[in-house]
Order: sequence, then structure tokens, then C-alpha cells
Amino acid sequence: MEYQDFYQPQNYVNRELSWIDFNGRVLEEAMDPSNPLLERANFLGITQSNVDEFFMVRVASLHKLSAAHVTTTDASGMTPQEQLDAVNAKEHRMVEKRYQVYNEHLLPDLNKEDIKILPVSSLDEHDHEFAQRFFDDQLMPVLTPLADDVSRPFPFINNGSLNVAVKLMRDAHAKEVSKQEILEGDQEVKGTIQEPHEMKNDPDNMDFATIRVPSNYQRLVKLPGKNHFVLIDDIIKNFMAALFPGFTILASGTFRVMRDMDLDVAEEDTSDLLRAVQHQLRAREHGQVMRLEIERDFDSWLEKHLTENLNVSEKAVYRVDGPVDLTFLKKLSGKVTGHNELRYKPFTPYQDPVLDMDHDIFAAIREKDHLLQHPYESFQSVVHFIHQAAIDKETLAIKMTLYRVSGNSPIIKYLGMAAQRGKQVTVLVEVKARFDEKNNVRWARRLEQMGCHVIYGLAGLKTHCKLALVIRRDKDGIRRYMHLGTGNYNDVTANFYTDMGLLTCDYELGQDMTNLFNMLSGFARPRYFHKLHVSPDGIRAFINKKIDAQIAIAEDGNPAMICMKMNSLSDKQIIAHLYEAANAGVKVHLIVRGITCLRNDLPELHDNIEVHSIVGRFLEHSRIYYFIGNGHEEIYLASADMMTRNLNRRVEELYPVQEADAKAKAIQIFKDMWKDNVKARRLVGDDYVRIQRDGAPAFNCQQHFMDEALAKEKAQKRDEKAHKSGANGVFETLSKHIPLLHLKHNEEDIDE
Repeated sequence: MEYQDFYQPQNYVNRELSWIDFNGRVLEEAMDPSNPLLERANFLGITQSNVDEFFMVRVASLHKLSAAHVTTTDASGMTPQEQLDAVNAKEHRMVEKRYQVYNEHLLPDLNKEDIKILPVSSLDEHDHEFAQRFFDDQLMPVLTPLADDVSRPFPFINNGSLNVAVKLMRDAHAKEVSKQEILEGDQEVKGTIQEPHEMKNDPDNMDFATIRVPSNYQRLVKLPGKNHFVLIDDIIKNFMAALFPGFTILASGTFRVMRDMDLDVAEEDTSDLLRAVQHQLRAREHGQVMRLEIERDFDSWLEKHLTENLNVSEKAVYRVDGPVDLTFLKKLSGKVTGHNELRYKPFTPYQDPVLDMDHDIFAAIREKDHLLQHPYESFQSVVHFIHQAAIDKETLAIKMTLYRVSGNSPIIKYLGMAAQRGKQVTVLVEVKARFDEKNNVRWARRLEQMGCHVIYGLAGLKTHCKLALVIRRDKDGIRRYMHLGTGNYNDVTANFYTDMGLLTCDYELGQDMTNLFNMLSGFARPRYFHKLHVSPDGIRAFINKKIDAQIAIAEDGNPAMICMKMNSLSDKQIIAHLYEAANAGVKVHLIVRGITCLRNDLPELHDNIEVHSIVGRFLEHSRIYYFIGNGHEEIYLASADMMTRNLNRRVEELYPVQEADAKAKAIQIFKDMWKDNVKARRLVGDDYVRIQRDGAPAFNCQQHFMDEALAKEKAQKRDEKAHKSGANGVFETLSKHIPLLHLKHNEEDIDE
């Protein structure tokens, strides 16, 4: 193989720009007529919440680098400031597209179903009166106008909060203006006093105030008797004159800011990580403003007042052609009465009966490994696993890592229950999990109160692995039972994130898990792992080894294939290694939901790399690494994406699926995902395009997995019914013959 230098900047796509492209694929779902209408509205709302987090973290990071005058470049050759400029330019175009979808696609289609989002100014008398009463009774008592003048500083604007800016004039000035308008024909008078237009725009005559829209009210206010809605900020703007007696309102507009919300804990300077995180949570609320969103017709004086006081550059001001902050669309489906045909059909995950609370889960795991795919198979199997361990008298200890859990997590409850029943419970709670810090700090404290030993993550590393280890005394000795997952132990998100998990009692994996937990909780440094591969460093080394093996197979003239599924692919070294593999003749199939810094149009790749991205009803979150060559197939699952942070700065796990049934199932899952030609896009040049079917039948892998789950549920019910009927049939047959047997016994005294 001729050496190729694949590390040149032109061979890579900028990470941040690739993320914006991913959000554009989500936006496409909001336009897709094959999606139910209310689900399309939800997708549009998701694009807004996605970009909010993007600015709070990724754009904030670029701002800090630029402010520090960092001029080093990323893999694509761009400095932080160049990336900032490119991101803002591209996101301005995306904002226009989002609101085009809102105004030209979504609202007209909703109106056809008599689902309307109306301006207060268009309401009929009855609905207008309802809106007035809502303001007077519900809003007026809780609203607090905040002035900005010589005695009161510019108010603090919370991150993500919705606010109404107000331009005011004292009534005395307003009367002068009216007087001048009456006398506007009198040239002598006009020459001695200001023109009305000048007075209205004279800063000395104007005042600024802002009203925070209360966040404990839902933004969509439903009008009586129909699926018609008004926005709460629109109600405020129409009736807020009552808040400013003695003033005339000259202009008003809704605005919102997104701040730097990245957590930056200098762990080497603190011995109390929990306290440091809590301090940073308070400090980050006052982070620098990354983006200011205003309505398109926002008053220029108000805009200038905001940009000066918030220290926002023109590039970071986003004027929107519609309501500021479209995340309210995520709530629309839940507010609409009826119209089930405009939503996805309800789906209930399949619950394997051997993994429910009526069966011995440990016996089921001893019999064979169980590979679970959520949300098609119920996450309750994992919850039941922890629950049974908590109440099982033979369980000695439970060890677990928690990165994100739900606000009312049953797993937390069962871990506490286990500790209170005398079992040794050790839990690593990652208190640096982004935007879950408050929740995790609260759960860490709760677990400690219930008697669990809690570890607050590791200094300098985020613990992102998803592991549960149960040590149990079986009849034949101590045995380790494990769950290893690709996703979080969150029973809520497990209903709409696709993830995979393995329940096993494999001996060598059990040894590896014990060593890993000893490393997390103490000073142990295992010399090696049998089957588990652990970041930092371990997963990168393993993936590189596997890629090298496939290159060697291809160079020997044999077919070789690398298949990977992940959320993001951005690590420069891994991408360069995949380029080398493709150059050597290895076929590379990648399913990447989000960021893709790889280019597959380089001539040196010989069209050997194909990239798909699946965006559909469920968020694709599972990570699969699958290698085929020399007649062998190996498949691994992981908590890690191929991103530098996952490979270098996080504790992650990658593990094999080896038991025959589980392995075959995992391989088939990847193959079914690769077959998708409905929700999958294919990377062509710089863009993802819909896959051309070329006469092939439509195949939506997510729908296929739901259909499989439904078929298993139906088959299970048939088996239960047949078993019940069989038992009843035996009983009926016996009952028919029992009288005859008694008769023979009585007549012939048969002793049988």
C-alpha cells in the first residue's frame, strides 16, 4: 500500500459545522409528510433545544478560546475565531430555514386540522376576554417589571429565560407630543419645541424595562373549547400597560439569551469535588451571553439597549420571523385534545418474561446471555435486575456507575433498599454529567443518606461507562452477574433512545468488572483486562489494533470489512486510520447519527467508505463495532463514540458479545440498521441525501424493530393461551374419565 498523508486539513470537516448539518437533518423530519403532524411539530421544537445546548457548550468553548487569543487550528484547519464566524454565519441561515418551516409548512398544516396558534390581536371578543382575564387573574399578580435607570442597574437576564423588553415614555412627555401634533401647522411654535418624532426617539425621554415571562407557566395557553392557543408572552405584551401606570408604551418585544453554561471545575485545586461542582453550578448562571434572540420587527432602540448591556456582538444577534424560542412546539402534542391520528401510534416495549419480577432473573442469566435492545425491549428488565438483587438474600454486593438517571429513578430507590438490607452498595455518581449536575448531586446525597458508598467521579476524567455488577452467593460458589450498556440508566429516556445492553455472568468479564470497580473506588491499576476494554487509552488501542488487522487481511487479497455505529465520529487519528483501511481495500460501513468529521469523497479511498445517518422516531444512541474478515465475525458494544474526549478523557467501556444467540442478534441488528432506506441518509460530498431505493421495498429499521417486538409479544400471548388451554384440556379429559375409574374401582375392586 502506497503511503498517503491523510492528516491534511482538507481531509476533515469542521466538527461544529457538521453538528449544524446534523440539526438540519432533524429539521428535515419536521417537513417529512410521512411523519404525523404533531410529531413534525415536536421535531421542530427539538431542533431549537438542540441548538440551545450547542451554543451553551460548544459555541461557549469557542468564545473562551478566541478570547484567550488561541490561534491553533482544529483538524479542518480553522482557528477558534474562524470557527465562531463560520458557525454564526451557518446558524443564521439555519434560523431562517427553521422559521420558514414554521411559517410555510407547519402552521398551514396545523390550521387545516383546526389546530391554531393565534396572535392575541386576532382573537374574537369571547377569546379576547378570556385572554384578558388570564392576564388579570393569573399573570398580573406574579409579573415583576424591572427598570433600568440611574438608581436601578440593568437587570440580570437568566439563561434561556423568555423576557419582554419594553420602551416607555412618561405621560408628561406623551402629552407634549400630542400638543405638538395639534399645532404642527404653526411654524413659530414648531421652531421653539422639539418635533414629535425627535421627542419619541430622544433617549432622555425614554425608559427601559424588562418583564421576565414566568417559567412556571406553560407557554401555550389553550383557549376554551377548541385546539386554539395563544402564547403567554403575547398575552403579556397585549395587556401589560396595567404594569406601567403613568407611562405610555412605545414599543415592546420578546427576547431571550443563551449563556456560557459549560462547567469548568479545576479539580486539581480542590479536595472536595462535590463542593466544587456546586460552586460552579452557581457561577455558570452568570456566564457570558453567547446568543441574543429577538423578534424580526424588534425596536432598534430596544435592541441597542440590550446589545450594549449584554455585551453581544452583531453576529450573535438572531432576528427570528416568528415566536422567539420554538421549544414550546415540543409541548403542543400534549396540549391538543384528540387527533390521535396526528401522533405516532403508541408503542409498548416487549418484556421478556424470564426477566420480569415473577421469574428468577439470575437463573435466566446463568442459562445464557441476554442481549437487550431498547426501547424495543423493555428497560424494565434492567430495573428488575437491580430490584431482584436488592431483595435477594443471597446478594452480597452491588456496584454501579450512574451518569444520567431520571428525576424519580427506581434504580436509586432499589440501590438504597439494598444498602438498608445490609448489602454492600458502591455507586459512582458522575456529578460532572453535563446539565445533569444538579440532579446527580441530589441523588449522590440521597444515596449516601440511605447507606450507600458513593464515589463522585474521578479527578480529571468523566466516568461515562454504564456498568452494574452484582456479587451473589450461588449454590456452587460466588458468582458475578453483570449488566453492560451503551446508554444511561435512565428509565425515562430509555423509552425513546435506542440503546443496547448485555446481561451476563461471564467469568472473565466478571473479573474485569471487579478490577475496574476497584480502580474506580481505590488505587488499583489492573495490569490487563481479559475481555473488557477501558478508556482512557484502552479503547483507542483496541480499535486501532482491529483496524490494522482488517488492513492486513485486505493486503493479503482477502475481503475485509469494518462496520461501526456511533453518535459522533470526530477523532482525527481514528478517521485517518479508517482512511488507511479504505485505501488498502477494506470496506468501511459507518452509521453516524450526528457529527461526522470524515470525508468519504477523497479519491484515495476508492469509494470504500460509505456513511449513513439515521434520524427517526427514536434517537439513535447505541454504539456498535463490528469486524468481518478471514471467515470470522467479531462484534462489540460500547459506551464510547469515536471522539477524542471519549477515547482520551473519559472512563468508557467496550465489551464483546460472544454467546452465540446474543452475537447473532447483535449482528442482525446492525445489518437491519444498514438496510434502512426510509430514515437513513447517505453522505455524498458535504451533504447527507436520502437513500435512493431503486425499486427496493421501503425499509424503516426502527419500525421493523417495533414490528418484531409486537410479534414477540403476540407469540408470547399465544403460547400462554395455548399453555392455559392445554392445562384446561387435560383437566377436562381427566374429569370425564375419573367417574369411570371410580366405577371400576367400586365394581371390580381394582387396586391400580
